[in-house]
Amino acid sequence: MTHNESVRISAANRRARLAGVMAAASVLITGCVSTVDGQAVRGHGEGPLNVPPLDEAKLDEILLTIGEINGILGSTQMKVTSDLDDMTDHSEDVSDPDCLGAVYGAEAPVYEGTDWTAVRDQVAREPDEDNDHWVEQTAVLYPAEQNARDFFDRSLATWQDCANDAIVVGEGEYLWQLDDVRVGDTLITQMTTQEGADGWGCQHALSWVSNVTVEAWACGYDITDEAAAIADAMVENAAK
Repeated sequence: MTHNESVRISAANRRARLAGVMAAASVLITGCVSTVDGQAVRGHGEGPLNVPPLDEAKLDEILLTIGEINGILGSTQMKVTSDLDDMTDHSEDVSDPDCLGAVYGAEAPVYEGTDWTAVRDQVAREPDEDNDHWVEQTAVLYPAEQNARDFFDRSLATWQDCANDAIVVGEGEYLWQLDDVRVGDTLITQMTTQEGADGWGCQHALSWVSNVTVEAWACGYDITDEAAAIADAMVENAAK
């Protein structure tokens, strides 16, 4: 076995253990998106669509199909491995609980005080232990549009506070480096990389439309704007 093969296998084992830690609903992730000063950028965080208030039944329609997820990630083998309709709490698993919202999705402490009323959270990946991709998509419903906008603004502040920091997840095994936050009208993204994982990294994207926020994580060895693309597609689904 070559050194590179050994490193890759070791990285795969770490990812497999990390998937176990986060299997309940979430994962460490984040990403990058471009900004146009003061301009809407449909497809990457354009200004809010004129969408009437949504109800809980719409949340399932907002999530992308597994075929769409595979298409965006350039895979054919990804399958849904977790499908939840409630929040979780991993605040004790991170070295800085104030950054919980930057590294986990659908976390009860992060959404506390937002008056959220329903959530859909779904994880997908290839079935093999040495999976090439990992994706999470989350849609959260609120009583009114202002709640969604407030959560977006609060998340932006949190992500920016945690940018350029390293967060430990689990019992000290997993160190994630958070990059700068990129901001659009209604889309924020951040890139995160796992130390010692042979280049494994994730993009995290958050957007809002009407009374819903959507989040996406896209992880792999060559991630660019996949999470942003998922979030954009979720917003378009909400507008249908």
